[in-house]
Amino acid sequence: MRFRPPKFIKRLYPSIIWNFYNTDSETSNVYLTFDDGPNPEITPWVLQQLEKYNAKATFFCLGKNVEQYPEVYKMILQQGHSVGNHSYSHIKGFGVSVSRYVEDFDFAEEFIQTNLLRPPYARCTPRQIKMLSERFHVIMMDIVSRDYSNAISPRHCLQNITKYVQAGSIVGLHDSKKSGKNIK
Repeated sequence: MRFRPPKFIKRLYPSIIWNFYNTDSETSNVYLTFDDGPNPEITPWVLQQLEKYNAKATFFCLGKNVEQYPEVYKMILQQGHSVGNHSYSHIKGFGVSVSRYVEDFDFAEEFIQTNLLRPPYARCTPRQIKMLSERFHVIMMDIVSRDYSNAISPRHCLQNITKYVQAGSIVGLHDSKKSGKNIK
């Protein structure tokens, strides 16, 4: 499914990167991103596929998973992929104080040293983003694969991507158990 944030959302969050369309670059890159890992059952398979096609990706990791599976996290780094902070505990921004929200990312930063960040569920307040964007590049996505959904088939998941992908797209995928059936 194509995710185009309404213009007012972009005005509320001017520092967020949603895609890389119309950049000065003459590249036709598509940016693959994987959230919620690392996971010892899924991440190695994802890494094999990326290596097979000589592709690089950005993994937005959970601090608790990096703490639990440091060897899988090291595999991501050793293969030359980028990493981003996806919080420590997959915290939702709505209904949480700014200080508590930022604290969760700060705790994750003890395990993931990066200047990239993606809010879990893409749910956060303008104040939370303002605080975090002072230290991080906040990266969202313009294509949501829905690989996490039990309601769609692997084919539908692929169609969610291929139907809308274009040069500069940021594709949101997951390297977690819930996405395993749609990416393997």
